[in-house]
Amino acid sequence: MSHTTTGEDVLAPTSDRLVGFVGLLREHGIHAGPSETVDAAAAIVALGADDHRVLRSGLAACLLRRNGQRKVFDQLFDLYFIDGTRPTGSEDDPESLRERLIATLIQGTDTAQLAREALNTFGAYGGAGETAGRVTTASGAGWSSYMTMKSLRPDEISEQVAQTIGGTGQFDAAVHTIEARRRVEQFRSAVQAEARLRSAQLRGTDYIARRGVEPGGDSTDFLGAREQDLAEMRRLVHPLARKLASRLAVRRKKAVRGQIDLRRTLRRSMATGGVPIDPVLRARRHGRPDLVVLADVSGSVTGFAEFTLQLVQALQDQFSRVRSFGFVDVCAEITHYFTPGEPPPPGFAQNIVRDAGVVRFGSSNYGEALRGFTDHYLDALGPRTCVLILGDARTNRTDPNLAALQTITERAKAVYWLNPEPARSWSTGDSAAEAYTEIVTMHECRNVRQLAEVIGRILPA
Repeated sequence: MSHTTTGEDVLAPTSDRLVGFVGLLREHGIHAGPSETVDAAAAIVALGADDHRVLRSGLAACLLRRNGQRKVFDQLFDLYFIDGTRPTGSEDDPESLRERLIATLIQGTDTAQLAREALNTFGAYGGAGETAGRVTTASGAGWSSYMTMKSLRPDEISEQVAQTIGGTGQFDAAVHTIEARRRVEQFRSAVQAEARLRSAQLRGTDYIARRGVEPGGDSTDFLGAREQDLAEMRRLVHPLARKLASRLAVRRKKAVRGQIDLRRTLRRSMATGGVPIDPVLRARRHGRPDLVVLADVSGSVTGFAEFTLQLVQALQDQFSRVRSFGFVDVCAEITHYFTPGEPPPPGFAQNIVRDAGVVRFGSSNYGEALRGFTDHYLDALGPRTCVLILGDARTNRTDPNLAALQTITERAKAVYWLNPEPARSWSTGDSAAEAYTEIVTMHECRNVRQLAEVIGRILPA
């Protein structure tokens, strides 16, 4: 007798898996609530669990709210809704595997099967490979996408693919080089996904979900970000800037009437027997505040400074004037490096270090930088100026020059320090963070999420 599949039949084997999946999303900073979980369950009933690509898109639409979350979502989805593939034996000829991969990338077809074969050939360590048709589970065993890609030499593969699909002109060659790199990165992602699935078979899904998932762009630490991480962060700048701009505009609108004038309110209440039913508001000065950014652009914090400067420039319409200053051990104005309405090119921080006159000896010296700012640029500060200082406060054991920082705080309306290091490190080594916190408020800004929270909270209306 035939059996008709119902929505309940589809949901039954996956309901517990969905609950565990949503719980792991929350642990990774993706806040999906009960209503989103109910919507996701309804999506599983409507879409079924047979086509993983369709189900992935449906659940993402139900559970994700912000940009930068998809990377973590996809990794966890693979662990919870795709069964791992057992190794099918190692490739006898690694060079043949490379040639087949190049041919596949040139054609632009699916590389999932090649990703599995490449992992079999190059990625097993600690006894994780196939032995007599059985996957071993030795302690310390695993699968490494890094070992796999290193053995395949992806830069050489990318170059060969670009040369094969490229045209004769300079523009065509550049376009096809970008396309070749994109295809190689897609293959790298397939290898990483397969390695996670196999590692989950060895160590358990929950273990890998908590320890083997790369953070999304909004949760990647600035100080540990790779070039591809920084590229993903740059894509978050303008959506994040629009959100923060809307928040600042609402705050400014609410504050336009000013605060209650208590003395005048009590005087007016005499007409009602002392009951203040008609508040009198102080007149509020209209106009937008000024913003000054003082950024450490030395090598150790370049990624943090670059991203924050881009974000500030994207928000410049919210201020009457934005002036930016950079330093390593010399302070110099870098405002002219930014064009209103245009994002700066990647790597512009290196251009500033090379051309802007912000370095003399090469090591960060906050004391000299603060002295240079107070000696030459103190006129940039006023009663409506908010100052953002960006840096890790590591002075290389030089004088932190607290007096110069005190002068800046006395001239400006508000001064905030954004530090990309974790707060627990502020008292270690050559950090002068604790000394600076006695004068200014310092905020931990290790990633895009923390930066957005801090910027949205402290920027004046």
